[in-house]
Amino acid sequence: MDGTPTAVPTTQDDSWEVAGRRFRSRLIVGTGRYKDLEETGRAIDASGAEIVTVAVRRVNLGDPKAPMLQDFVDPKRYTYLPNTAGCFTAQDAVRTLRLAREAGGWNLVKLEVLGPPPFLYPDMRATFEALEALLKDGFEVMVYCSDDPIAAKRLEEMGAVAVMPLGAPIGSGLGIQNPVMIRAIIENATVPVLVDAGVGTASDAALAMELGCDAVLMNSAIAHAQRPEIMARAMKAAVEAGRLAFLAGRMPRQYAADPSSPLNKGIIGKN
Repeated sequence: MDGTPTAVPTTQDDSWEVAGRRFRSRLIVGTGRYKDLEETGRAIDASGAEIVTVAVRRVNLGDPKAPMLQDFVDPKRYTYLPNTAGCFTAQDAVRTLRLAREAGGWNLVKLEVLGPPPFLYPDMRATFEALEALLKDGFEVMVYCSDDPIAAKRLEEMGAVAVMPLGAPIGSGLGIQNPVMIRAIIENATVPVLVDAGVGTASDAALAMELGCDAVLMNSAIAHAQRPEIMARAMKAAVEAGRLAFLAGRMPRQYAADPSSPLNKGIIGKN
């Protein structure tokens, strides 16, 4: 040790990488559920995100006679991440992403295959099946999954470029319900880990980053806020704060008090 202070990365130079692509923002946002595309564009701009997810089956990407997402969220500025929102079978998910690649040339994609209502929990058997087919087609696949370290590791071993365990059911806003398993997934992964689904407010996003996630993905938490643009700013700040807290290393938890000003009878009472 030469006594030189260790440099602490700032959120500006602390980038992360997925499938050979490097990003500074660790917040990924969706493009659905807003009242209109104008609001979508404003909120995404306020979030500082560089990646936006696009539900291929629900967002207009190709009909010039109707408002198009590209007119409000510039594909030259943002990395579009097509996803399979609303797919309940492996076959449907694979078909959706093949059509997306034909339409826009996208190769980096997000796979999600859902189970039945009311929980829409990830159907992992169908997810494994779809991932295998997509990898054979040459896709680079980020995968939405259950908060199960064994399942997440299997996805990685199959070739997923990132694993995305849910914090809570989609759109629930419940926050991270199983931080122990999220942390276990992170500790065993060699690909990026992103919390996806369940975030409701800024503290949820900060917690995900404090656990050591590489990034956080959300849609409803911003789109369903009373003031989406302000919530987008809050999420940006929360992700940055949570990341810095993780890099700093939090103080140990303990069950006994440890006064910040240690008592010393020889000093107390002296002027």
